Amino acid sequence: MEENIITSPQNARIKHVVALQQKSSLRRKEGLFVVEGRREIEHCIECGYEVVELLIVDGLQFTVDGLQLTVDYPATIVSRLVYEKMAYRGSTEGLMAVVKVKDHRLFSLLAPHSTLHERFSLHSPLIIVLERVEKPGNLGAILRTAEAAGVDAVMVCDPLTDLYNPNLIRASIGGVFSVPVAVCTSEECIRFLKERHIRILTAQLQDSYEYYDYDMRQATAIVMGTESTGLTQQWREAADAHIRIPMLGRLDSLNVSVSAAILMYEAVRQRKVKK
Repeated sequence: MEENIITSPQNARIKHVVALQQKSSLRRKEGLFVVEGRREIEHCIECGYEVVELLIVDGLQFTVDGLQLTVDYPATIVSRLVYEKMAYRGSTEGLMAVVKVKDHRLFSLLAPHSTLHERFSLHSPLIIVLERVEKPGNLGAILRTAEAAGVDAVMVCDPLTDLYNPNLIRASIGGVFSVPVAVCTSEECIRFLKERHIRILTAQLQDSYEYYDYDMRQATAIVMGTESTGLTQQWREAADAHIRIPMLGRLDSLNVSVSAAILMYEAVRQRKVKK
């Protein structure tokens, strides 16, 4: 590991990392993003992401080898001041990485011998579809729950935030790396689901029935919209059934990540019950 210690926040490399943290347009253009923290970086690498560079605070008590990495990565030592300039989070152990993004196009995830292709062929898949979710924290929280619930894939339709937003990565606790995620249009997603005979359940308050009345043991896609406007008419018309979570209080909606968690674990519950 070559120890090029950077002590100035005005260094061009440091400015580039800061820009990657702040600008989704730059992340898309360069195909790079930033991961902070030892646990997140290890999980990212375990999930097959390619690290371009490690940035480590000068004097840190563990080395690159201590990360249990299988290959050597370019690493740069930076001063504490410089690290604090780059860091998006307050406490990340003085370690971050610049990483290459993956291809999240819908059909690239279903290439022969891909993990998702194999999972779809082994059992009836459970898919979460999110239309136009704009808050990175909500999307990250849904990915975290999807990982815990063993969801086969999350499909993000017509997104208003990118998958590698720092707030999304933080909220997902690494779920964004391990859960198969496809980014596509609603039209592409509907066609994909219909062609594979995957039942579409749209979560909506209007013209709907309680979610626990529907069988989620077969191949199922649960579709969620934004809290403010819900789902578009395109999804309502494509649905095989409309489901809702009963609202017994004065408020008529839940946070989308909470709603998604309730519906995911209903599917988990049903699938654990013998037919």
